[in-house]
Amino acid sequence: MLRSRRLAAVAGAVLLAGVLAGCSTTVHLEPADDANNPGCAAISVLLPETVGGFDRVWTDAQATGAWGDPTVVLRCGVEPPAPSELICTTIGNVDWLVLDQEEERQRLVTYGREPAVEVNIRRGEQIDFQAVVDTISSSIQPGLAPATAECTERVEFPAG
Repeated sequence: MLRSRRLAAVAGAVLLAGVLAGCSTTVHLEPADDANNPGCAAISVLLPETVGGFDRVWTDAQATGAWGDPTVVLRCGVEPPAPSELICTTIGNVDWLVLDQEEERQRLVTYGREPAVEVNIRRGEQIDFQAVVDTISSSIQPGLAPATAECTERVEFPAG
């Protein structure tokens, strides 16, 4: 009798593990060069559960976050950008440089903060880019290091 209970408990645990594993997917991402910066740990714990209506998904890289399949990807510890002529905008009290406006993705990086945070947003869907960045900015701001530089000329965030 005891043996059949143990067998049933083990079978139940294996079944539960299989069901749980089937419900979650892990997104493979490359960590940024400075992902082990302690500042990234402070940011990582503040990442929101949803962004722009997309639920957070698991990632396999340190100091990263992803939402959707992934529609939005965040990496902390990227190279801080130097002053440039790129579009600089303030969203959620955080300055962002708008880097590449690629056909498939919109890429932004925090300006004047170290470690720097990069956000990639996939194009081609009905996404409110400003709302996505505002949610991320508002969530991570308490963990960001104080700004050492700021946008000198701010522009409205470009439409997606």
